[in-house]
Amino acid sequence: MNEYWMYVFATFVGGALLALALVGFGLAAAMPGLDRWSRRFFMLFFAMLTLCVGCFLFESLSYGEPDLLSAIRVAGFLDSLLPTALISMSAIYLLHHCGESWHKSTLFRIVFALWTTYFIVVVIAQFIPVFYYYSQDSQLHLGTWYPLPVTLAELLIATILAGVVRRRNQLSRRLFHSFLILLIPMLLAMFVSIFTPDYLLIDIGITISSIAMFAIAILEQIEQYIQLQKETARQRASIMVLKMRPHFIHNTMTSIYYLCDQDPKAAQQVTMDFNIYLRKNLTAISSEDTIPFSDELEHTRAYLAVEQVQFANKLIIEFDTPYKQFRIPPLTLQPLAENAVKHGMGPNTIPLHVVIRTRAIGTGSQIVVEDDGVGFDPTIANDPDTTLSNIRQRLKFMCNGSMEIESREGGGTRVKITIPQT
Repeated sequence: MNEYWMYVFATFVGGALLALALVGFGLAAAMPGLDRWSRRFFMLFFAMLTLCVGCFLFESLSYGEPDLLSAIRVAGFLDSLLPTALISMSAIYLLHHCGESWHKSTLFRIVFALWTTYFIVVVIAQFIPVFYYYSQDSQLHLGTWYPLPVTLAELLIATILAGVVRRRNQLSRRLFHSFLILLIPMLLAMFVSIFTPDYLLIDIGITISSIAMFAIAILEQIEQYIQLQKETARQRASIMVLKMRPHFIHNTMTSIYYLCDQDPKAAQQVTMDFNIYLRKNLTAISSEDTIPFSDELEHTRAYLAVEQVQFANKLIIEFDTPYKQFRIPPLTLQPLAENAVKHGMGPNTIPLHVVIRTRAIGTGSQIVVEDDGVGFDPTIANDPDTTLSNIRQRLKFMCNGSMEIESREGGGTRVKITIPQT
């Protein structure tokens, strides 16, 4: 009965591993965003894993069948060889990720030497029964020298593990942990297999290792996607800066021109505010991280001060921002204030009131920008090519923030930005 349940368990493990290998191969082949090298690496890895699992399943299903002795010997040979080949591939992936040339790496040379030695020993084992052999009834028996190839496999895994630890500062925390999950179970499985002829432990180890490689593939894809989205959002922000409204610049310069005669001090102040506005815009182009809210608030104040000069008594601004101890993506608040002025002003909404508030909430910080203007069009707010969509995207990827847009009671628009605590 015990042998029957072991047979069922081994078949179940092999089937699960086969499904994982096939899914991994399909994912590597179809996953968008993987570079050419990584795609080929993972496809080869999962193809070899599929072959390894196939050999294991064949051995499990054919165990004790004398008529299949030759085929079982071939499957046993491959099942002994392929797990170490798969583990050795992780060294190549490690070197590639760290930007090292594999043919000049000492780690690769040691791994190659150990695996070559292991390969030679496994080949010799097919002809000399001192390592292991199959009896005429296709039963596996271990020889006195069986620990030698297992020890070589352990040295191989330990060498790669040492290489991972040595390069841990070049790896992300998640990728470092994935390598540990890949290597340590196999190291333990190899050690236990010295004392038992049951290859099931090794296959369980390679199952866990394969899940780790599967995770590495997914993590790499996710990281590439996030970086791509961040870069796309940054470029859109840069384009948004470069596409400053020409009439806004023209009107500002015209206002300064006339103020020079009418009110020189006011002309100086507008010039200073406009200079701050331009400087903050240009600084935002090169910024790849969040900035203190106080910097963005200064940018917004400068912009609105210039607009107030142009609209005179038609634009009333109120700031209620006692809470400033948080960070936001650049070009977040200023474009919202600009939208409020640009889209809120109408013949029936003069003067236009724009209020900017901040407060600390239980989950982080909140910014509210509201106006009593003509309101907003929901279809425009959700358009992926609009300024609001760009702000929402940058909030998500740069600080895991969110933005809500709603109609205000009595007319106008209210925008709420929530920045979670870090």
